[in-house]
Amino acid sequence: MTTVDRISQQVNQLPQSFQREVLDFIEFLIVKSRHKLDRDEDSEWSSMSLASAMRDMDDEAYPVYDEADLKEKWG
Repeated sequence: MTTVDRISQQVNQLPQSFQREVLDFIEFLIVKSRHKLDRDEDSEWSSMSLASAMRDMDDEAYPVYDEADLKEKWG
């Protein structure tokens, strides 16, 4: 017996008002799962975007600054 069959069998034993609550909960879970998929996809895109932005950054030559560069010079 599948999970869906077991759920159906159990729900059929409930009074109508509880069946509506079960339906509400199922609809809530569907919305929740869609939001999770959206968040996961957004996170994946964000990660790829950052990886793309940082690509080849290790190969670049950066200027070396020291404490003297931080001091303000007045002419």
